[in-house]
Amino acid sequence: MTNKPAGVQALHWTGHSLKVLDQRQLPEKIFYDEYTDAQGVTEAIATMRVRGAPAIGIAAAYGVVLSSYQHYSQSVDNWRQHVLADIELLAESRPTAVNLFWALNQVKDILDKQKTDPRTAILACAEKIHTDDIAANYKMGELGADILANAKGILTHCNTGALATGGYGTALGVIRSVYARNPVKIYAGETRPWLQGVRLTVWELAQDEIPVTLIADSAAAWLMKSGVIDWVIVGADRIALNGDVANKIGTYSLAVLAKQHGVKVMVVAPTSTIDGSMKSGAEIEIEQRQQSELLPACYKDNAFVSAWNPVFDVTPAELITAIVTERGVVLNPVEGGVGGLIKS
Repeated sequence: MTNKPAGVQALHWTGHSLKVLDQRQLPEKIFYDEYTDAQGVTEAIATMRVRGAPAIGIAAAYGVVLSSYQHYSQSVDNWRQHVLADIELLAESRPTAVNLFWALNQVKDILDKQKTDPRTAILACAEKIHTDDIAANYKMGELGADILANAKGILTHCNTGALATGGYGTALGVIRSVYARNPVKIYAGETRPWLQGVRLTVWELAQDEIPVTLIADSAAAWLMKSGVIDWVIVGADRIALNGDVANKIGTYSLAVLAKQHGVKVMVVAPTSTIDGSMKSGAEIEIEQRQQSELLPACYKDNAFVSAWNPVFDVTPAELITAIVTERGVVLNPVEGGVGGLIKS
């Protein structure tokens, strides 16, 4: 299997700009916004034109490239300060996805080492982050598929495929890989409130001609009770050292239901998603989005109706069967956490 991107790509570097697939318009319309500065990339991340932790990190890295293209000048002394300011701007775009900060730190290290023109080195770093992510996705796909060799049914949540990564997928990459070996039955939850399951996951699998059955989020418990699935597979936006996982809101609910029904839970994410500074999920900042993203328009000015709209939740390690990364698999992470995966 070659490490080529699969399906429609979320990001496309042109050599002078970053084209970002506006995922808010999928599946009805495939439309790319084109950005030539870090401010535009910041907006694309904040407004969820691009989403998924790995894809956010890749986009941010290219945003720094664009900043260096915009500000570097041999005749201007403070170009470095402008680039650093753009890095800070990008860092503020989304708080929960640790890949964002990991990628920005990678590029910033390159910038700090460059005393002259940094543009070539920063671009090389961003491109490596992108290609390394695709390679990691394929590796995780095979490792996860090894575990799921005898699976009869899989339920996935949110979107963790080519649209959320460099081009193959984390949890959806595992599903792609296992389906190539064994046409397992696949179910996808709708994923409220942004409907990434409906709009993105189901559509993305259909592009690959992989059959998938959509369920309402509230039908997951009854599906598990029916006995047709034996694994829940999800991605992650941040993993604490003890194995607690922050992921799209609703993941914790699925893990609790899985425990009740004897269904196993697999989390698939690159090691860049592991936050070595956080001992447990209690330290993870959970992003709260605007009420308007959840409330119907008719309640906009209603003083008696409000919305609580967290975008992520935290699943404790004791509810997770396996965490799959490109560096290996941790079974029963509650027993020892995931710190060993990030030690050099």
